[in-house]
Amino acid sequence: MKVLVIGSGGREHTIIWKLSQSPKVDKIYAAPGNGGISELAECVPISVMDFDALTKFAKENAIDLTVVAPDDPLAAGAVDAFEEAGLRAFGPNRAAAIIEGSKAFSKDLMKKYNIPTAKYEVFDNSSDAIAYIQNEGKFPVVVKADGLALGKGVIIAQNFEEAETAVREIMDDKVFGAAGGKVVIEEFLVGPEISVLAFTDGKTLKPMVSAQDHKRAYDNDEGLNTGGMGTFSPSRIYTPELEKECMENVFLPTMHAMNAEGRTFKGVLYFGLMKTADGVKVIEYNCRFGDPETQVVLPRLKTDLFDIFEAVIDEKLDSINIEWEDNAAVCVVLASGGYPQSYKKGYPIDGIKQAESLGALVFHAGTIYEDGCFKTNGGRVLGVTATGKDLDAAIKEAYRYVDVVSFQDMHFRTDIGIKKNQ
Repeated sequence: MKVLVIGSGGREHTIIWKLSQSPKVDKIYAAPGNGGISELAECVPISVMDFDALTKFAKENAIDLTVVAPDDPLAAGAVDAFEEAGLRAFGPNRAAAIIEGSKAFSKDLMKKYNIPTAKYEVFDNSSDAIAYIQNEGKFPVVVKADGLALGKGVIIAQNFEEAETAVREIMDDKVFGAAGGKVVIEEFLVGPEISVLAFTDGKTLKPMVSAQDHKRAYDNDEGLNTGGMGTFSPSRIYTPELEKECMENVFLPTMHAMNAEGRTFKGVLYFGLMKTADGVKVIEYNCRFGDPETQVVLPRLKTDLFDIFEAVIDEKLDSINIEWEDNAAVCVVLASGGYPQSYKKGYPIDGIKQAESLGALVFHAGTIYEDGCFKTNGGRVLGVTATGKDLDAAIKEAYRYVDVVSFQDMHFRTDIGIKKNQ
């Protein structure tokens, strides 16, 4: 089989790495791919949003399956474009991808179908949003841009001044562009977070192993929100009892709610959850594999990923047994100095092959291969992943691998997976 994977980050590198292990996959293309991906797949310089060029390429190269990995093309209808061209594609269609594409939609869905989430209101102008925050008078408060903002459109405001600034920057100054046409103002929930991704074909839902992301740029959860500075799997607090609660109150109700709305979801549904004193609540949905959660979840998957993708497309997920390794995985993200704000690119990276020779899985998020070496080409540059018999062993290995990798101004968190109450 020939497979095309759309995207250029660490998530896509991990998906391609896993697909390359399938005996059914002969050739993988990536559009546009990155430096590390080029070692496993043929990279083609097509934008993830150029659906005409992507479908044309898939037809001309007799692609058997296309995997649409990032949120933007999913929300804009990439899967619809492939299906209209008579091509097989993995991922939700545009109607279903709105579950991530609009936070207002997802919050209203949860309210309508009694799926537990934080109290909220949606506003389409800044003055009403600010008046609501003032009247509620509860801080911290969460201010969210409605649309897609590269994982950065969520501000936790500690006081009224910060909340007012956040609303004005999102709605009036348009710091996140069109994503800020509406805002969701949400109560601040307290508790440890859990990420659970699930495969679903609209009839059957099969959760993957749990994970947890670290969003803040610096140790001890300080600094700005990022796309993710590291992850670990499994979550320390995701017990079988908690999984049962999530399945009954969140996972299956969400699948059924999307069906009831005429928006059947087929693909990977990501549940961002918080364990509160009042039970598990949904913080957010994503319509695809999380990044960098994928970098710790897929290394634990025993079942052929290609077979799972095929089963989802054909609505036969109930007929496949998905198996996982009884181990743990940790991913530490190596980022460019200055990320998630301004940073420089083009620095040579040393030590990747040495880390891999020690046993590391090195997933490239923002790299380019030129002049005979890998160079930095993004904010999050590499995800260094280790597996171990348990979390403590995997953490120790991950940082042993990180120690041999370097580039100018490299920064990373030193506390991924450390907190015992998470």
